[in-house]
Amino acid sequence: MSSSPSPSPPPPPPKSAPLAAEAEAGPTRVKQKRGKAFWLLFLSLAVSLYQAAFELCAVGIGLPSIAEELKAVDFVWVGSAYAIAASCALPMTGSLAQTFGRRAATVTSLLIFAVGSAICGAAQNMNMLIAGRAIQGWGGGGILSMPQIILSDLVSLRERGTYNGILAVTWSVAIITSSAIAGALSDAGQWRWIFYLNIPITGVAILLVLKYLKMNVPQDSLKEKFKKMDILGNLIIIGSTCSCCIALTWAGVKFDWGSPQVLVPLCISLAAFIVFVFYELKIATTPLIPFHLLTSGTCIVGYLTNFLNSLITMAGVYYFPVYLQACKGQSASRAGGEGWLGFSLTVGPWGIVAGVSVALLKRYVPTVLSGWIFILIGLGLWSTLKVDTPTATIGGYQALYGFGIGTLYTCTFFPVLAPLPVSANARALAFFNFLRAFGQVWGVTVGASVLQNQLLKKLPQAFVSELPHGVQVAYTAIPHISSLPEPLRTEVRVAFAESLRIVWLVILALAIFGTLCMAFMREVPMHTYTDDDWALLEDSPPRAPERVEMMSVDYKPKSGTTSADVEALK
Repeated sequence: MSSSPSPSPPPPPPKSAPLAAEAEAGPTRVKQKRGKAFWLLFLSLAVSLYQAAFELCAVGIGLPSIAEELKAVDFVWVGSAYAIAASCALPMTGSLAQTFGRRAATVTSLLIFAVGSAICGAAQNMNMLIAGRAIQGWGGGGILSMPQIILSDLVSLRERGTYNGILAVTWSVAIITSSAIAGALSDAGQWRWIFYLNIPITGVAILLVLKYLKMNVPQDSLKEKFKKMDILGNLIIIGSTCSCCIALTWAGVKFDWGSPQVLVPLCISLAAFIVFVFYELKIATTPLIPFHLLTSGTCIVGYLTNFLNSLITMAGVYYFPVYLQACKGQSASRAGGEGWLGFSLTVGPWGIVAGVSVALLKRYVPTVLSGWIFILIGLGLWSTLKVDTPTATIGGYQALYGFGIGTLYTCTFFPVLAPLPVSANARALAFFNFLRAFGQVWGVTVGASVLQNQLLKKLPQAFVSELPHGVQVAYTAIPHISSLPEPLRTEVRVAFAESLRIVWLVILALAIFGTLCMAFMREVPMHTYTDDDWALLEDSPPRAPERVEMMSVDYKPKSGTTSADVEALK
């Protein structure tokens, strides 16, 4: 060993330094070449994510046919049941992954999703379909969350933009294929296969995960694992989420916003959430959600951006096909295929561009801000859509909206994770995906509330009187618009266009709020290392002591490390 003196560690950050400075206190790792195991694992994550994204988009296209066959009154529950269950499951997903390992959490989510898909496909009435959607959502929440958690284990935050972009392409492919497939199946009266197709895809995903997802599994006893699950915290947040989502689903559609049926569950939800935050901060030994880490305005704005982007995305995915089918007279297959191409062809590719720009610039604020600007322009143009708007113009407006959605989908991870230590990734991302799923609930239900109330005011009475359940069956009514006599048909289409215009203006106002919040987002240095506790076993090279640098005098070796080991590292 050389006799040259050991390099002294750099001084610790000052006490006033942000949490990000502490997060950087870790080993600097030499960039590794990604091996075969990594890319095959990445494929399995993409397949898992594809089917969850496929389901989210396909159901919106097929909903008119589903609602008509099952004689749906509260059609909004088809979307809300999924989103509610996903929201409830997501906080638990981080605990499961951290306690029982990444593979167990992923496979469990896939199996639950497959069971829910089978129930939906076999549904004989709306109650059975809604129950199946709730089970699907419980598994789908984990499917949406686990790829991001695992990717954060294997790729440093600074490198992750490109990989997030590739996952965004998965979303884009899912949107294109689900729209075309769901539309064709709906037109053929075979909407059940929208759900049945998930079963073989899930089987492929499970096989790939079992084969290639080989990561460390915590060796605690079963009793210790359940203690770390924060069962009480899970129960409180599930109760709070369910109460809030039920109120949102009813509000403005089944009951007035000021009615007891809406206000009571909202108040219960708020009280339960306050109790949850107090419990997580003061009592829980292993907090479900890292509220104690949310000391950075950048992190908070990142979470808010994620929530609003999810809300805006789902409002577009669910209700723009309504415009194409009700106002433009397109069939479900055309609305889901060429009618939606402007959006579906831009989300994924532009997500890669956005992710690569973050990796090259090593800055995320300009990219996130550009995403908001695209969304503002796109939604502003959507609010001008009329019954006679040319198809090419519609596609261009969709593309601008897609640029913004793809950018925010890919890049909102950076302001959330940069201020936090890498050891908090799993729970931070579980909360991130919880807000994403919760935003979907708001997107579906707020859109439904606005659309239904506007239709009630604008639809011709001659048309409304023929509907068996009033305007709550707007989705059921869509297939019959083309057969209406003139001028009633044009009047109904104009009423839909004007009602949807209000939907676009409402979510545009939310987008403006999100853009203004960017004033509080700051650039925080992104991590250049990952957490060794969750390395991919087949790709993890043996540690080279000479490549490890002590970044802080506060560095604490892992348990089992002797003083001799520390000296060797030095």
